[in-house]
Amino acid sequence: MFDHIADALAQPDLIRLRPGLFTLRFESMKVISALGAVEQLMADGVIRPGDTLVDSSSGVYAHALALACQKYGFHCHIVASPIVDAALRAQLQVLGATVDQPDATDNAKLDQAGRVRKVIEYVGRHPGTHWMRQYHDRIHYRGYEHAAKSMMKQLDVPELVLVGGVGSGASTGGLATALRRHGVDARLLGIQPFGSVSFASQDVEDPEFLIAGLGSGIHFGNIDYDAYDDIHWIDFTYARSGSIELLREHGVFAGLSSGAAYAVAEWQASRHGFDDGRPVVFVTPDTGHRYVHTVFEDPDSAVVRDSDRYPLVVTEPVELRLPWCRTDWKRHGVNFAKPKSEF
Repeated sequence: MFDHIADALAQPDLIRLRPGLFTLRFESMKVISALGAVEQLMADGVIRPGDTLVDSSSGVYAHALALACQKYGFHCHIVASPIVDAALRAQLQVLGATVDQPDATDNAKLDQAGRVRKVIEYVGRHPGTHWMRQYHDRIHYRGYEHAAKSMMKQLDVPELVLVGGVGSGASTGGLATALRRHGVDARLLGIQPFGSVSFASQDVEDPEFLIAGLGSGIHFGNIDYDAYDDIHWIDFTYARSGSIELLREHGVFAGLSSGAAYAVAEWQASRHGFDDGRPVVFVTPDTGHRYVHTVFEDPDSAVVRDSDRYPLVVTEPVELRLPWCRTDWKRHGVNFAKPKSEF
C-alpha cells in the first residue's frame, strides 16, 4: 500500500519482452526523479515546506514536481513548454501549481533558453523560492537508486546493457551510476534525436521530431558524458516505427522516447544481446497518450526499419545522417564538441 500517488508512480515495472530483452516501464518516470530531489533537498535543509519550487518543463517533470509539492507541502510554479496541452495544464492547476506558458517560436533552442531565463527571473523576484534545476543539478540522479536496486534483484546478473534517451541526463545517468556503484557492469547506450546540441547533432535537421524528453536545445549540466559507452542518433520516423512496433508486438503503449529506445535495444539484443550473457534493458519513461495523433494514427504508414543497413557507424559530427547513426562514444566522443553552459 502507498501513502501517496507519487509513491506508486515512482515504482517501475520490469517486463521481459522476449529472452534477453527487457523494458523498465514507468507510467511517469520523472516522478522518481522529482521525489528523490525534493527529499534530498529537504534532508539537507535547503528547502522547507511552504517554499515555492520552480522549474521549466515540457510537461512530464512539471506533473512530477507538482505531485511532489503536494505530497510534502510546497508551492509549485512551472514555466511550461508550448507543447504542454490543456489536459496536463488543468491537472497542474488543480494540484495547486501556477503555470506560465510562453508562446512558441520557430526555434526550440530559443524556447528552452527563454523558459529557463523566465525561471531565473521569477526566483529573483520572489523570496522563498527554489529553482529545482532539473537540467543542471545531479541531485535528480538520487531517485533512480531504488529503481536500479530493484532491477538488480530481479535480473540477478553481473552485467547488462542499459538503453535509454539521454534527455536531461538524470535517468540513464542515474540508473547506470547506481548499477555500477553496486557492482553491475552496465554498458550504457544513450539516444539522441537529430537537432540536439547535447551530442553535437544540432546541424542535422529533422523537422518532425519533438525534441522534448530525448534531446536538448541548450546545455544540460546533468549529463555525465563519461557515463555513456555508445551514442545512437535516431530520427522521428524510426522512433515512431519503434513506438508502434512496441505496442503491436508487446502491448506496451509508450511515446517517442520509448520507441527510439526500443528500436536501439531490439537491434542490440538481436545482434549483440543475450548470446554474450548480457540482457538488454531499455527505459520506457511514460505512456503514449500525448502521442496519439502524431504517432499512433494510421500505424500502417510507419516506415519499416532497415536494421541491416542502419545504424550507420560514424566517428565525427560531419558524418551524421538521418535516419539512424551510432558511435563508440568511448573512442570517438572527443570528436563531438560538448555545449557550453548559458546559465
